Parts: sequence; structure tokens; C-alpha cells
Amino acid sequence: MTEAASKTIKGRTGDWEIVLGLEVHAQVASKSKLFSGAAVGFGAGPNEQVSLVDAAMPGMLPVLNRFCVEQAVKTGLGLKAQINLKSRFDRKNYFYPDLPQGYQISQFDQPIVGEGVVVVERDDGTTFDVRIERLHLEQDAGKSLHDQDPNATYVDLNRAGTALMEIVSKPDMRTSEEAAAYVKKLRTILVYLGTCDGDMEKGNLRADVNVSVCRPGDYEKFRETGSFKHLGTRCEIKNVNSYRYIQQAIEYEARRQIEILEDGGVIDQETRLFDPTKGETRSMRSKEEAHDYRYFPDPDLLPLVLDPAWVKEIETTLPELPDAKKARLQSEYGLSAYDAGVLIIDAERADYFEAAAKGRDAKLVANWVTNELLAKLSAAGTAFPDSPLPSSDIAQLVELIENGTISSKIAKEVFEHMWAGEGRPAEIVEKRGLVQINDTGAIEAAIDELIGANPDKAAAVKDKPQAIGWFVGQVMKATGGKANPGTVNDLLKAKLGL
Repeated sequence: MTEAASKTIKGRTGDWEIVLGLEVHAQVASKSKLFSGAAVGFGAGPNEQVSLVDAAMPGMLPVLNRFCVEQAVKTGLGLKAQINLKSRFDRKNYFYPDLPQGYQISQFDQPIVGEGVVVVERDDGTTFDVRIERLHLEQDAGKSLHDQDPNATYVDLNRAGTALMEIVSKPDMRTSEEAAAYVKKLRTILVYLGTCDGDMEKGNLRADVNVSVCRPGDYEKFRETGSFKHLGTRCEIKNVNSYRYIQQAIEYEARRQIEILEDGGVIDQETRLFDPTKGETRSMRSKEEAHDYRYFPDPDLLPLVLDPAWVKEIETTLPELPDAKKARLQSEYGLSAYDAGVLIIDAERADYFEAAAKGRDAKLVANWVTNELLAKLSAAGTAFPDSPLPSSDIAQLVELIENGTISSKIAKEVFEHMWAGEGRPAEIVEKRGLVQINDTGAIEAAIDELIGANPDKAAAVKDKPQAIGWFVGQVMKATGGKANPGTVNDLLKAKLGL
């Protein structure tokens, strides 16, 4: 196990451990903002999607978007979390140029979703639980642009008022790999639910990573007592928007804190930013506490009271979620945990597989979907719903292998012609004369000719049976790769006395 993957980090004065908690901000999949009817979308010109409410014009009042509430409830249900039938919106006061109100409408002590849990799988197949502390709704701020003018900062309010779900975890992660795996799993769940598109490049899913270090045994004391005095001072790394950057930021920050502590210093509780170019975190500001924000109930919004029947109705609309789908693919199709795990990374991939696997060898279909096809789609930047090859083409290709019409090797050649748009598999096989040779007479003739031309090698095979592989290769070459490999092996063994 590497140092990065281990819970223990070697320092000059002994061993250290990392403790991690994440606050993931997920943009709600909605056509309009949380408290206004302004459009939500990527790529609009500066300040083209801003209502009077978003711009905080005098006399403008927020009106809660019911659909955003529904999306938050659906997410809570998908996280197996407590849905709070009564919640409240608060004003979180801070002052930035891109926050026109001078406060953010958020939720403080009464969030819409309470405690839940996410089961996360490590690379080695083992799992661990990450407890969810809460999920609350809040509005996003705008964006300050510092690169448009050397003497001025521009402000774009298109994002201002966009609905966010902030999903806060307990400090249950102990390595950078675990933190990245948690965000991957959380993203998969949200995309399955349709409550967030998970686009990290556009900032629609981003993480604030809380990092602290402690001595071995202290974390266990924290879990036993619930007292944070056993853990080191945490620093928050804001707005990290890729799995790789999450890992890099954690590993750098943990080392930075260890070096300070081993030099006799103290960790300042602060908010930091990650610079991916330098691979470093840097100080942004001292970390604010709840009292610094002067939270108070928003007087323009009534408490949010949910009808239990409405919550039940939302629950009936939940799709099959990743864990359940993985278990079903294993039991229904006999797939390994690994194959099922690769397929359920996104719902469209799993749906494509199931459509192709009906009546076919499921393992063989899974191999074609997750290897050749996935590689081609990834290289082309294409998603499964937009695949130029329908699932029925993969099904037909596998059928040709199953019934012995073509070999697995020839199938790869057929697949390349399929991808080039030359037609369906059966048409390509017929047009290009790629039908597998099953005629034992033709194969036997090729073997006899080969043995006759290489008597020394044929005699040597009896003492070194693995040398038969050379004969197999030569026969396949002589038949243009069309000979049935099983028949070739059987005939060779008989003729070579093996």
C-alpha cells in the first residue's frame, strides 16, 4: 500500500493520520433559479440571465421554486437520509462584490434534509460508510472576473440565485483516495436521480475539503466521544472541481500541516485555495464561524412545511440507484462485481448493456461494451445515448461469435468496420468474406502442409507441448485468421500425438 493510500503518514517525529470531511455543492438540475424565474444555463453572455430579484433591486421579494425543493427531497431520499418536514431559510451575511444582496439565502439550524449515509467502494473492492450530516438548499453567488481589465473587476450575476444543494459529510474519510471515491459515488447517485448533472468542469459539482491531521489513535477517541478536541485544527480548501485535484490538494495540505506541527507551530483555522498549476494550497482568508455570518431567519420567507404524502409521492418516482443496479446485474446476468461496477458508473451505459445482453452471453456483451465500445466513445467524446452503434449491433456481433460464424479475433476486425459506418455486423462479415472456417478438411490440409514443412518442430512438440502455440499461429496465419481456433487446436493435438 502506498503512503497516499495508507491512513498513516510518516513524519520526522512519528506517525500522523489524516481526517477528512467534505461539503459538496451540487447545482440543482432546474430550468430556473431558487427564488426567481430567471433562466439557468451555461454559456449565456454576462448578466443575460439576471432578474430584478437576483440583482437585489429594492422591493423585490423571493418566491421559492417548488421544483428545486422537490429535487432536494429526492436527493435526500436517494441518500437514505431523514427528510425534515419542517425547515427554514436563513440569511447568511457576508459582503462580496458578486453577492448583490449583501447576504446569501441559505439554511442554518433547520435544513431540509438531515442525517443519511453513503456506502463507498474502494479500488480494492472493500467498502466504507460516509455519514451525511445534512443537506440544505441555498442560492449561489455571482462571479467576479479579474482578467477582463487590468484596473477593474467585472461582475457577472448569471449564477446569482442559482439553486445549490450543499451536502455536508461527517469527517469519515481517512485518505485522499477515499475522499475522491466518495465524491465519485455521490456524483453517480445525483446523476442517476436527475437532481444534478454532475458537470465538474462547469462548476456544477464542486467540493470544499476540510483537512486536519492527528496522531494515531486520536481519531478513534473522537469517534468514541464525539469530541473534536481529539482532532487537529482543520483547514478548508474551497471549490475543488476534479477528483485528481481533490487528492492532490489533500496530500499537499496534510503534509503542510504536519511540517508546521513538527516544527513546533500551530495550525491556523483558515480557508485555503488549491492551485493546480503549482500543486499547492494557499491561504484565502481566516475561517469564519457560524457567528461571523450573523445568521437569522429570512423575514421574507415563511418556514417550509412539507406534506408527508407529497414526500411519499416523490419517493415512488426514485429510479433504480447504483448499488441496487449493481447487485441486480450480478444476480440477473451473472456478472462479476468488477464488470457490474464498471457498467453502473452511468445509467446510460448500464441501459445500453442490458439492451444488448438480452438472449446473449452477458459476460461477452459486457466485455465488448466496457472495452472496445467504451474506448471508442471516450476517444470521440461521445456518450452512450449518442453512440453511432446501437445496442442491437453489439448484440448481433456477439451472436456471430456465439454461433461460430466468426472468431473473437475476426470480431475485432468486424467491429472496426462497424465503427467506420460500413453496416451491420452480419452484412460486413458477408461482404468481406470473414466467415470462420469450420471445414475440418480445409483446416486439416493446412496442418498437414505445415507439419510436412517443419518435421523437426513437429517432433520437438512431444517433449515441449507448449510449442504447439507456434503451430496454432501458423495455421491461423495460413487461413487468414478465419480457422476455428478450437478445431485447429483439436486437430493439431491429434496429429502431433499430444
